Amino acid sequence: MSSKRFERHNIAKLAGYVPGEQPFDAPVTKLNTNESPYPTSPKVQDAIANFAIEGLRRYPQPTADRFRATAASVHQVARENVIATRGGDELLRLLLTTFVDPGACVGMTDPTYSLYPILTAIQDALVTSIPLEADWSLPHDFSSVITAHQCQLTFIVNPHAPSGRLIDQETLRMLASEIDGILVIDEAYVDFVSDEAHDLTQLAVNSDNIVLLRTLSKGYGLAGLRVGYGIGPEHLIEPMLHKTRDSYNLDAISQQLAEVALADQAYAKSVWERVRLSRTDLCRDLQALGLQVFASESNFLLATVPPECPLSAKALYEGLKARHILVRYFSHDRLQDKLRITVGTDQENAHLRHHLAALMQSGSVSTPT
Repeated sequence: MSSKRFERHNIAKLAGYVPGEQPFDAPVTKLNTNESPYPTSPKVQDAIANFAIEGLRRYPQPTADRFRATAASVHQVARENVIATRGGDELLRLLLTTFVDPGACVGMTDPTYSLYPILTAIQDALVTSIPLEADWSLPHDFSSVITAHQCQLTFIVNPHAPSGRLIDQETLRMLASEIDGILVIDEAYVDFVSDEAHDLTQLAVNSDNIVLLRTLSKGYGLAGLRVGYGIGPEHLIEPMLHKTRDSYNLDAISQQLAEVALADQAYAKSVWERVRLSRTDLCRDLQALGLQVFASESNFLLATVPPECPLSAKALYEGLKARHILVRYFSHDRLQDKLRITVGTDQENAHLRHHLAALMQSGSVSTPT
């Protein structure tokens, strides 16, 4: 077999994205990938049951207009301000493909969503990574560094992953006004923010350079469906919608189910509130075990394992995994003493707390017999 490589040079150097573990061969308590602990709206089940398979012989509506109209209604913007995508990740790729030249700079924080630098490398662009402060806030010179590197696009995940810290609207408005490129505010976790007045949609659609990313994977319990959408001014949405988007990027089933889930705001909001309440309880319980937990506005908590703990964060991760409980451990320099824990159901959180306490007390990762 020939050993000749056909990959582009930047792809050959790429390590690739490492997703959280998704086991299917054994029952686990799964608190590692920030999925919803509760199912999506019951109306989605009804829509599945009533879906007419006759329609599958036809291509779907190319631009998901009904879903976009529903999203526009929910957010009180025009349909022209919305683009529907195959998960939020497709929107990230579209933004880079449409607005970033190969060799140009893309700004982001450190740490951040680990897919950003990978998609940037695929575009053959350069990463400008700016370390966050100790409290996970933006450094005071963030916009000046972005400007100095002439970043054509900047990613901010808000609430931040993996800390859960929320950046306020005024800070983001100022940031957008201070940089020359596009500001992408990734709001994958915004549904879990406690302050219901936090809403950037009008800021985005009336701006020159802000695009918001939304997803149905977290707050709507549809991670398995892969539907997301972007909100922004029409001059930024239009070229992605009509020039760089894949043809028929959302299938007919996804469009219909996503529309139903998004329209059922009453159910979705009830789930968000349950997650917020469980987040508060889980934070208190983790702190009672001696872990340091940063206040989170997301559906996860970032817990720091103190030096006096007999087990490291990595050892706790491995010990929990041996007990069929999955949380997320990162090898990033600033995260090696931390675990990111998705807020589960109250029963899942109690199960985690019990085994975490047992591990910390025993100082051993060996599984109980």
